[in-house]
Parts: sequence; C-alpha cells; structure tokens
Amino acid sequence: MPERSLRVQLVRHTDASQALVALGARLCYAGGNVDSLVEQVSLKDQQAFVEKVMGMGHESVLEHASFSFLVEGVSRVLLAQLTRHRIASFSVQSQRYVSYQSGFGYIVPPSIRELGEDAVAEYEAQMAQMQSWYEMWQERLGNAGEKSNEDARFVLPGACETRILFTMNARELRHFFSLRMCNRAQWEIRAMAQSMYEQVYPIAPALFADAGPGCISGVCPEGGRSCGRMLEMRSQRKAFLERMKQADAQPDQD
Repeated sequence: MPERSLRVQLVRHTDASQALVALGARLCYAGGNVDSLVEQVSLKDQQAFVEKVMGMGHESVLEHASFSFLVEGVSRVLLAQLTRHRIASFSVQSQRYVSYQSGFGYIVPPSIRELGEDAVAEYEAQMAQMQSWYEMWQERLGNAGEKSNEDARFVLPGACETRILFTMNARELRHFFSLRMCNRAQWEIRAMAQSMYEQVYPIAPALFADAGPGCISGVCPEGGRSCGRMLEMRSQRKAFLERMKQADAQPDQD
C-alpha cells in the first residue's frame, strides 16, 4: 500500500469551553448562589477574565474543557510518543483484529525522501519485504485463530500507519504543546501538534494564545540544547495570531 499522509481532525470539544473554565474559577472565589454565577458568565464574554485567572497560575479549572482528535496517517513510532502523555484517553486501531493481508500503509521520513528517489525506492522495497513476511506468518499461523494477526504483526515496522482517537483536557493540551511544538520534538509528532494547535486556538483563544514551546513567551527551557530559533518561533506565532485576527474580521459569507 502507498505511504500515508497526516490528517488531524478536531471531532468534538466542550461547548463554550472558555465560559466553563470561567465558571469554575468564579465558583472558587465567589459567594452567593450558583444561579447568579451562571448568569454572570452567560451575560459577558469571559476571555479577559480567563486570561487573568491563567496569569495567576490557577490552571486546575482548565481541566473542565476537553478536546477530542481523530488522527490518521501517523506511525506507530508517533503512537509510542503520544501515549507517554498519560492524562489522556486513547482508542487505537488494533493490529490484532485488523488484518493487513492486503497491505499496510506506512510513513516515509522526510530525511529519507531528501536522499532522493533511489533511497525512497529502497525504503519502499523494505516495506514490501516486511509485508511478505507478515503474510507468510499469517498463513503459517492460520489455524491459530486470532494469533494469525496477533503474532504475525511482530514483523511489522514502526513506520506502519495507524489511526487514533484521543481526548485531552485543556491543561494537558497546553503541556503537550509545550513539549511537542518545540523544534527539538520529533518531526512527525511536531507536525501533528501544530495542526492540533491551529484547530483549538480559534475555539478558545484565551486558553491557548500563549501555548506552545517555552520560547514563545519566555526563556527556552532546553538550555544548552536550544535550537537557537527563538526569534523565528516568536515571529511565526505573531504571524499566526495576525492571520486569526484577520479571519475574525472577515464578514461571514452566505
């Protein structure tokens, strides 16, 4: 099967996520009854208040808002990195129940593509060889029921494409972005994180305006391992926020 392309889709998110975060924060600091709090939040935009709360370091309220992403065209290498983020829920395409007898999709690293057509052809031949090994073990283990796929999959590469549905709350997303949008992050998960960020920011700008690698708003946390591109990263973020502002200013088209 051919190589796969990254596709990231925000499929669900908490409605009025900024208002919900604001409600949680106001509940912590306000007296009176809850009905008045709900009304206060509903009558006024809460973005400035949420930004103030976050500036105070009161981030637990961010956990009330969650975001779910459907991702395909990513490798099992990426999956291993993603599941290290433990405050999240994951559903992953099974290699035990899903057979790749007709071929598996795979990811080609840009570094291999940069070596030229011959390198890509060699890589693709290696994927084809692994496919033949997989089919051979499927056939030999065919009488073992589920083990036909379960054990044949051991010869599949880390490049093998998978599909993932995962959910993170806003607090964990900010942590995820801080690590995976950094230039030192692995290229594949960095591309996914960038796409995720571009989809959540318009929904809750107060929650994510300053999200991303530490160099966006402060000192690079990588120390001596810094990529040295802080000014470039800040320039890219400034350009992105400007594009978002211009998009908001555009009149809706019927």
